[in-house]
Amino acid sequence: MRTSHLSRRAVLAGTAAAAALTSVPFLPARSYAAESAPGAATPAYRWRTAVMGGTGFVTGVLFHPSVRGLAYARTDIGGAYRWDDRTDRWIPLTDHIGWDDWNLLGVEAMAVDPAHPNRLYLSLGTYAQSWAGNGAVLRSEDRGATWKRTDLSVKLGANEDGRGCGERLLVDPRDSDTLWLGTRHDGLLKSTDRGATWKAVSFPAAPSATGQGITLLVAAGRTVYAGWGDSDGTSANLYRTVDGTTWKAVPGQPEGTAAKVPVRAAYDRWTSHLYVTYANAPGPNGQSDGSVHKLCTLNGKWTEVTPVKPGGTTTDGSADTFGYGGVAVDARRPGTLVVSTNNRWAAVDTVFRSTNGGRTWTSLKDKAVLDVSETPFLTFGADKPKFGWWIQAVGLDPFDSRHVVYGTGATLYGTRDLKHWAPQIRGLEETSVRQLISPPTGEAHLISGNGDIGVMYHERLTASPSRGMASNPVFGSATGLAQAAAKPAYVVRSGWGDHGNGAYSNDGGKTWAPFKAQPAIAKDAPGPIAANADGGVLLWSFSHWDGTKYPAHRSADNGATWTEIASYPKGAAPVADPVDPKRFYAFDTTTGTLHASTDGGLTFTARATGLNSGDTEFQLAAAPGRSGDLWLSLKGNGLYRSTDGGATFTKVGSCRASYTLGFGKAARGASYPAVYMVGSTETITAVYRSDDEAKSWVRVNDDQHQWGWIGAAITGDPRVYGRVYVATNGRGVQYGEPA
Repeated sequence: MRTSHLSRRAVLAGTAAAAALTSVPFLPARSYAAESAPGAATPAYRWRTAVMGGTGFVTGVLFHPSVRGLAYARTDIGGAYRWDDRTDRWIPLTDHIGWDDWNLLGVEAMAVDPAHPNRLYLSLGTYAQSWAGNGAVLRSEDRGATWKRTDLSVKLGANEDGRGCGERLLVDPRDSDTLWLGTRHDGLLKSTDRGATWKAVSFPAAPSATGQGITLLVAAGRTVYAGWGDSDGTSANLYRTVDGTTWKAVPGQPEGTAAKVPVRAAYDRWTSHLYVTYANAPGPNGQSDGSVHKLCTLNGKWTEVTPVKPGGTTTDGSADTFGYGGVAVDARRPGTLVVSTNNRWAAVDTVFRSTNGGRTWTSLKDKAVLDVSETPFLTFGADKPKFGWWIQAVGLDPFDSRHVVYGTGATLYGTRDLKHWAPQIRGLEETSVRQLISPPTGEAHLISGNGDIGVMYHERLTASPSRGMASNPVFGSATGLAQAAAKPAYVVRSGWGDHGNGAYSNDGGKTWAPFKAQPAIAKDAPGPIAANADGGVLLWSFSHWDGTKYPAHRSADNGATWTEIASYPKGAAPVADPVDPKRFYAFDTTTGTLHASTDGGLTFTARATGLNSGDTEFQLAAAPGRSGDLWLSLKGNGLYRSTDGGATFTKVGSCRASYTLGFGKAARGASYPAVYMVGSTETITAVYRSDDEAKSWVRVNDDQHQWGWIGAAITGDPRVYGRVYVATNGRGVQYGEPA
């Protein structure tokens, strides 16, 4: 697994060499109705999502054209969802994707069949890099309740540049059995058996190993159009087929930097116009120019209908650069449509609406009233929220002309009167979670450290935290979160911030104050942080995202001053002893050595040596209420335990692999805390609980609740036996408890 050290928004340049294919081998289709692991004992657990309220990039929204109230959404790393109009919430459709298939939680594209409302298709694949697995296509006959799967021999890139383009998947308008799939590096694929098998077909533009390839597929009547993302601005970037066999460049199409990459397209069947949004880059980053054009499919005439041309200046003198992203047409009103700007940071992105085919436009942002009371984090520490950014997903309800939705980098806004907007996000959670604390006392049972949205204090698990993101300072992504074991009101955090990289709380994480000072390296390489048992000493480790490690620092005055610790292993994550305030531990993943301090972190000495090394994701945990009781998760090398403060370690024989481990309230009659682990006892990597100090384990999740890669963090609840919190990389915090 290669994603945990990357930002959830990491956009990787394509590196896998790929050539144009003449055929695409496929594997037999798999059924995902209810697969069970042989011999896996799964007790009755109920799984729910701790509510945050979206928090991630919604890359696509698709209303079904023939069923009222039916819609789908896709995300870059968190799977796909179906809108349930009766309950006013999104239903996750891809939580069954397991550990080995983590790369399939990114949804590249989705498609519905207008003639068969129950059919749904997804193309999956988060990264197209050499270290990532190949893509796959899921197909469902029951709106995503159950799936069949076909594995591809090509890679897709749902979390790479261009992830807001599309859709790249389409049911042919002339034949429901035929599907088209556009890829980034391997040309155009076609299926004639409803997605069960795929073959590459001839396409006029040649794919490359690093390009965007086909950015969109859209039907205009019986004709299919394909956008091409690798044009230089002078060569063709929009093609079409009228017979399902031969593709030709569309004549007269716009040229130039502002029309270099076709991002999205939508067809108005009443006026026979195809609307296309363009930018000079695929986005969501890097766009500085763009345009909107429409094609009359009856006579081939192109007309530019760009609402506002990029390149002006804002009121403060900043350059008003941006591209265009989403587009959707009104199925009920001819000539009515909406388009969105994208990457417009200075003036803030907007959604434009036209009722006359693009001759004139109204910015819906100008009179918008945003209500984020249900998801307060959307202010991002400011007085009020922005209208949005990274707007490439736009939807217009075919049964309600005033129901418009648009995705942003953090949520999905919706309106039903074109003025009042609120997140239409219930049930959809996409956070990449890094750290978890379940306090032994206080109002909150959960505090989470996250990618992009910093730290959240969860007063209730069923509502977005009322305080929003932890502020003073506001972080983008959290890199560290710790609580003093004997003084749980004291909590510290670290992360990427513009106004400081470390903070402390004296009320359990409700309110925060920045450290009075911080080491110079903290700004460029903030790493994990730890507080000793009584909160009197802090240890802060530093490592850059590129792998460079720096000396750790120590503070004994609540962050007012810091001193370097020469004997501390660079880059190691500090762990405080939960009982003895003089003791700290650190596992050096470079050498496979456990280091310990008995003088409050002033000096560290090597203890156990010869353990596995070379993987920065190895994790060390200390059992609560016990001094020197350490558990070391060495991934596929297994789980090790020390009861002498790290002097020696013994391998735990009951499990084959361990990725992350935590503790919760002991079972009735047990003297040792319940141990929770993401790992495997035999073959299945899953969530396990042990009530007997890891002598035996029981799997507590099931095949419908797997969430891809879940190796970052896990913890039990010290006040509720059986409750476990699991950090996911794109599905927020999942928590389960005995049903």
